[in-house]
Amino acid sequence: MNGNDPRGKDGTGEGPSPDDDLSARLKRLEMQIDRKRPAAAPDPSSRRDSGQPSSLGIAMRLSTEFVAGVLAGGLLGWGCDRLLGTKPWGLIVLLVLGFGAGIYNVMRVSGFFPAADTKKGPPGP
Repeated sequence: MNGNDPRGKDGTGEGPSPDDDLSARLKRLEMQIDRKRPAAAPDPSSRRDSGQPSSLGIAMRLSTEFVAGVLAGGLLGWGCDRLLGTKPWGLIVLLVLGFGAGIYNVMRVSGFFPAADTKKGPPGP
């Protein structure tokens, strides 16, 4: 017999098993670590508690704003070409305008432009 035999000295298998002993030691170690570990400070990179959108959400919104502007310009240009018979020019002009609108929307959403105060009325005399 070697020293790794789970049975006791008399060979009956009675007595504490190595798994029970190991589990008890592991629990004691976890308790000691928990006592010595300082309270975890909130992670500043975690935005879930602060109500801020995630970086992925911001990126998706910005890309959607840009693509929507280009698609809207392209569709309007295609429609104008079909209705007015100005084959490539309506699409070209309105696609460029849609590109510009997409860039403007991305800049507006990202906060590049200051927010307009809509609660004020027209300027007084």
